[in-house]
Amino acid sequence: MSFAVVSEHADEERRVIDLLREARGQIFTELRKVIIGQEEVIEQLLLALFTGGNCLITGAPGLAKTLLVKSVADLFHLQFKRIQFTPDLMPADITGTEILEQDEDGQRRMVFVKGPIFANVILADEINRTPPKTQSALLEAMQEHQVTAAGKLFKLEEPFFVLATQNPIEMEGTYPLPEAQLDRFMFNVFVDYLPEDDEVAVVTRTTSGVKEELQPMFTGSDLVAFRSAIQSVPIAEDVARYAVRLAAASRPHMENTPDFINDWVSWGAGLRAGQYLVLGAKARAILDGNSHVSVEDIRHVAQPTMRHRILVNYRAEADGITTDHVIEKLLETVQPPT
Repeated sequence: MSFAVVSEHADEERRVIDLLREARGQIFTELRKVIIGQEEVIEQLLLALFTGGNCLITGAPGLAKTLLVKSVADLFHLQFKRIQFTPDLMPADITGTEILEQDEDGQRRMVFVKGPIFANVILADEINRTPPKTQSALLEAMQEHQVTAAGKLFKLEEPFFVLATQNPIEMEGTYPLPEAQLDRFMFNVFVDYLPEDDEVAVVTRTTSGVKEELQPMFTGSDLVAFRSAIQSVPIAEDVARYAVRLAAASRPHMENTPDFINDWVSWGAGLRAGQYLVLGAKARAILDGNSHVSVEDIRHVAQPTMRHRILVNYRAEADGITTDHVIEKLLETVQPPT
């Protein structure tokens, strides 16, 4: 590769990074037209989108999870499809199915009709309300960005994201997601209730009859460019090693595992945790105007990256210990590089 080509590529990366830094403020300004509060939730969702990751959004009903996902899709001018997961939903309802079609000459042939998964942003609403067989229809799409159906391989259009919601307070008639599927989600974003002032603002705005229209600001091509630029952000080996050590320390009965992990955890975070810690930290560094990843960037994304990758045992549940408590203690225990 010639010097001129390398220089041109570097200039393009700098241009994309500058655009990405400007985008953060513009996106928040536009989203505030329809979403009040939830700054941390929006930030985590954007970090996942900018790095090409899928998101699991956990929260009680009525906290604008669906509205947030739809609004983000509108901002990036992406094709959006919502799939309402129910106990009777079948895999073919997601991926598509073959139908018998007769042409003008009277010839019959099988034609594949694409399902709702053929879009840029898929909202898998209440994903834990359908059995694992149907949940697994998303696995290949989430990991490989392709669908195998009717014996054929169909590539999904880039960018492609699965943003799934689940209700943590209603367990009757639900099917917990298998660990293998949970691991495909970059972040598990927790949406909590709003402070009183924000809730008053929501109630006032939504009952006024005035609707705000979001203006598309970017395209799917911009998101693909953002992803490539973020991956090029440098990270020091000791910072990357800290991310790996943080994930490894969550695994019980391993060398150098803290005692509280052996007491409280049945299963710890795998290799993808370290990968997503680094990717999320790279995106945060860029959005904060930094040229490289710091330990603080790793620590900032630890909760959403690891909370769905750590399985606490019955002893922890009896003591009221959650995965968030475990991660907080890990951040206190695992020493960062000096």
